[in-house]
Amino acid sequence: MTEHVTATREEWLAARLDLLQAEKELTRRSDELARRRQALPWVRIDKAYRFDTEQGEASLADLFGGRSQLLVYHFMFGPDYKAGCPSCSALADGFDGLVVHLANHDVTLMAVSRAPLDKLLAYRQRMGWTFPWASSPDGAFAFDFNVAFTEEQQRTGDIDYNYRRAGHALDMNPAPEPIVQLAGMCGTDAPTFARDRPGLSAFALEDGVVYHTYSTYTRGLDGLWGMYQWLDRTPKGRNETGAWFRRHDEYQHG
Repeated sequence: MTEHVTATREEWLAARLDLLQAEKELTRRSDELARRRQALPWVRIDKAYRFDTEQGEASLADLFGGRSQLLVYHFMFGPDYKAGCPSCSALADGFDGLVVHLANHDVTLMAVSRAPLDKLLAYRQRMGWTFPWASSPDGAFAFDFNVAFTEEQQRTGDIDYNYRRAGHALDMNPAPEPIVQLAGMCGTDAPTFARDRPGLSAFALEDGVVYHTYSTYTRGLDGLWGMYQWLDRTPKGRNETGAWFRRHDEYQHG
């Protein structure tokens, strides 16, 4: 016998209609937030970032691929990782289906990491992905956009991530068990794992000039996790206990 509240169909419908009003309010609020994102001022980028891509060395402008808008997913794959972050991997499982639609709407979607390109491409092949992935070998791009930090910053606590100073689970010492677990799944220790962080940055290209328009981190990425959008509509929701997810080729199917 279930312990959850039960009701007649009529009672359920009344509760559902009440919830529908809250959902509509959330949708309108989300639309307003999207307008505010698009209204943010742009910051001109004059620094000459360099990337390694499948087509060779590239500038930030080159990553646009002839389009006027660029979305960069800062994928956690540090130089010392043996495999990509399972969390980022779960999120990236949805990229391939989106790339073609975004490209036909004047938007390029690109993952960027600090690991060498050959390591990124080998992992992409393992995962069965095809979306474009670039390496920022000197790390300047990642450091400037606050998704990579040095050992010295870790020691001093001088880490500004998600627009605040420290306070994230990745900053804790000792690291909480889920971080230790994820680090182990990447073949590294927690401090090394935590020197790279996830994020999304948006850029515009006009008259040959690149502008930074938006960045978001941590829970700001929730809307990009396809599995979470589905789980939020299930009876038990996310029902999380630690880092429950795995890379899609690591689940035990029985």
